[in-house]
Amino acid sequence: MNHIKDRDPEVYNAIVGELERERRNIVLIASENYAPPEILEAQGCILTNKYAEGYPGKRYYGGCSFVDDIENIAIERAKSLFKAEHANVQPHSGTSANMAVYFAVLEPGAAILSMDLAHGGHLSHGASVNFSGRMYKIFTYGVSKKTERIDINEVEEIARKVRPRMIIAGASSYPMIIDFEGFKKIADKVGAYLLVDMAHFAGLVAGGVYPNPVPYSHFVTFTTHKTLRGPRGGAILCKKEFAQAIDKTVFPGIQGGPLVHVIAAKAICFKNASTKEFKEYSKKVVKNAKVFAEKMKKLGYRIVGGGTETHLFLVDLRPNGITGKEAEEVLERTGIIVNKNMIPFDPQPPTITSGIRIGTPAVTSRGMEEGDMEYIAELIDYALKGRDSELKLMEVRNKVEKLTERFPIYEPC
Repeated sequence: MNHIKDRDPEVYNAIVGELERERRNIVLIASENYAPPEILEAQGCILTNKYAEGYPGKRYYGGCSFVDDIENIAIERAKSLFKAEHANVQPHSGTSANMAVYFAVLEPGAAILSMDLAHGGHLSHGASVNFSGRMYKIFTYGVSKKTERIDINEVEEIARKVRPRMIIAGASSYPMIIDFEGFKKIADKVGAYLLVDMAHFAGLVAGGVYPNPVPYSHFVTFTTHKTLRGPRGGAILCKKEFAQAIDKTVFPGIQGGPLVHVIAAKAICFKNASTKEFKEYSKKVVKNAKVFAEKMKKLGYRIVGGGTETHLFLVDLRPNGITGKEAEEVLERTGIIVNKNMIPFDPQPPTITSGIRIGTPAVTSRGMEEGDMEYIAELIDYALKGRDSELKLMEVRNKVEKLTERFPIYEPC
């Protein structure tokens, strides 16, 4: 990064600071991961110079032969990886991918049935502060108070009542496997489109440790970071009958020129996700999460839903007398990075919360295994119980640094 260092030392220093933070901290944010060097190289390469509005073979700019090759590679790899009929790899994010699907087949004011944000849904599924909640009539389903899992019978009951034009399955903080076949049956019964947002678990699907929603869905959206360990970006999979509508909605409907350097990184990401090594990685991500959750239970913490079947789990901190906000702040002081998170039927506002969300994609990418998960759980417990003692928090900080030194990250600068 010599050019940045010479031309803009302020930005250079901030980047180096972030490198140091990622190196020295244990990242347990479920939606974060470490992109491998080939992804970072693609995103920082010469392709950032090229404008390429349109699609391969149908561009509005000249000089697109090589970027056409790149986008075609990404499309074919996405289709092959998830066994999809059509793929659009241009969305800049998961939210823009969702927007494209809505705009392609729904009129403003159409009814959508999605998972309640407070129960694990996502902002772009109809939150009032998001475009989706402002443009569409949103109805929600949640988890059962008794089991803290989606009750597919309750979803059907709501769907029959509100007759949505679209049903959304997928969430940002739901730790269990979703019954896609059950959702498809409901969608068919009420004449709704089924959209599965697999932003969080796309990597687990690619790795074969989570069911593939593509056979059951009209549309599937996802992000390429998180469990896929690629660049920050989005993508859409759909049946052939919707291909033209989706492509026209992405461009020129909601986006201009695609980010070709990011599409190149997506292509590499899809290739990586098709390997045996990635399948092993995905198995370890889920195994680590299960071991981590069980250890937290043994240490006296209530795990929402009783455990996890995926890469993440939620900890209800109410029995421990601490809020999610306070826990997040305390743990960050020790170098353990989590996020405060609402739990189902949370009495606290989203700015405070009663829980934290813990995910294992990033620590698994560093090479950490089951024993390390149990050790980190012990460090979390020690820090939260000793949160009023600077000495104890410093003790945890020192142990975190020793652990991260054993599992270095790729350092590009």
